[in-house]
Parts: sequence; structure tokens; C-alpha cells
Amino acid sequence: MIRNLGVVALLAALLGPGGERFALQANATLSVSHEARSLQPGEILFLTVKSFHRLKNVAGKAAARQFLFSGDAEGRRWIGLYGIDLDAALGPSTIQIQGIAPDGRTVQTEYVIEIRGKQFPTRRLTVDEKFVNPPPEVLDRISAETKLVQALFQKTTPERLWTGPFVAPVNAPLGSPFGLRSVFNNQPRSPHSGTDFRAPAGTPIRAPNAGIVVLAADLYYAGNSVIIDHGHGLYSYFAHLSRFDVEEGARVRTGDVVGRVGATGRVTGAHLHWSVRLAGARVDPISLLEVTGGKSPEK
Repeated sequence: MIRNLGVVALLAALLGPGGERFALQANATLSVSHEARSLQPGEILFLTVKSFHRLKNVAGKAAARQFLFSGDAEGRRWIGLYGIDLDAALGPSTIQIQGIAPDGRTVQTEYVIEIRGKQFPTRRLTVDEKFVNPPPEVLDRISAETKLVQALFQKTTPERLWTGPFVAPVNAPLGSPFGLRSVFNNQPRSPHSGTDFRAPAGTPIRAPNAGIVVLAADLYYAGNSVIIDHGHGLYSYFAHLSRFDVEEGARVRTGDVVGRVGATGRVTGAHLHWSVRLAGARVDPISLLEVTGGKSPEK
């Protein structure tokens, strides 16, 4: 786990001769730190922001994505999750953080990270041809389902619903990891944006943390799928289920059964596919487990 600490008293532009402006604005100082497995595409940063004075709200923005923080009772310590997307540009990346005081005044700072490259292996799979080159009669269905899922991921519930460490949805070894470059029937397709678990059909799938079920439906590629909104733009997406054990709109707690492992949709056999979206970024579910203190499954 990488730990980094940055302290920014004020933007350089506010500094006057002899540092007078610095002295006047010292109470507005924000300190920012993060924990992460690495600073590479698909990783999650657990950010902590501390303020000398009480704030009623803190928000961040980076790579055109906005994300939220939740504060303690005093409004002086705030935590938030930021995801580095699978296709993030390499090199320096600036995270802008802004806090709002009870009287409406704002304080802001910038936190710079260095995103490093990562090599992802390639997998080659043979599946039913209809899942590589779908017949014309299902194209409208696929388009509608894509828009539906994308619209869900674009919503940000202002309340943080998750609490404590995330847990693995099944007790099973890992299969195909996050980020694999995928070739189906000798045709390149989108990278693997989730993590697979080698669990047998019928295995109970448990909510990795608290949230609200926003989708429980049969999708063309993903088969029977469940999406849980954990709040603050964080979503869990489970695919290829054999059945549902929850309905849309249901509130779930960590460990509640939401469905069973299956082999529906574009698969070569029974397994669980778990994707995570964080403010729209495609991130590795195992990174989410580790940065929140959860236990990683066996490989």
C-alpha cells in the first residue's frame, strides 16, 4: 500500500511579499493524503482531507470526473474514494479539492499524483457467435441496455451508503482478472472491466457492502445482472447470474444474498463477474477490497 502526504497552505498566487497573505490565510489550510495499492489504471485511491476549521462539504474533481467526500462529526476530517480509469492518461494528474465552510466561504487545493503504466495480458475465448456478431433483431435491445446501464453509472447519490470494509461477494478463487485484453472468436473486443470468480453455479452472491439495488434484469451480454448503488457514485455490477434474490429498489446490507452464480449471457461456463464503477471510472474490484481494509480472495 502506497502512502503519500501533501500539505497545501494556499495556492501560490495568493502569497504576497514576505508571505503576509500566507499568514492571513493559514487557517484555510487543507492537508491531503492517500492510500492505494499503486498509481496505475484501474486503481482506487482512499483520500483523506483534513481542515483546520469546520467544513460542511468537500468535493473533488479530476480527469473531468467529480466525486464526493464524507466528513466526521466535527467536519474537519473527510474521506473519499477516487478511481483511476482503465484508460487514464499516464503522467501527472491533478486532483482538485474544494471545501465549503458553514458561512459559504470556500477553500481549495490541488493534489498531484503520477499515473504509471501497466501491462495487461490478453485472453482468447470462444463463445456463441451471436455474442460476437449479434443478429440484427437484437441490436436495438443491446443499444437500449447499454444506454440504461450508462445512465445509472452517471448518477451520483449524494449520500454515502457504504460503511466499513468491502467484502468479496463469493468465497471462491479469482479467475480472469481486471483489465485483460479480450479476444472473442479471434475478434478483439473491449478490455475486461471487472474481475471473475471461479464459483460453481448456484453459489450465493452476497452484497459487498450496503447500498440500494438499482437494476435486476436480464441483459444481452451480461445475462442476469444486479447493480448495487453504494452511494457517492460507487456501483457494484454482478453479471451472469442464474437467478435474482432481490428486486430493484431494495436496500441491502453487507453480506445480504442478492442472487446466485450462473452462466447466462456471454460466458464459457459458470462464474461470477464483478465490475465496479466509481464516478464513471472503471476500476478493479480487488483494489476496492484492499483500500477499504477488506480481504482479497485467493488467486
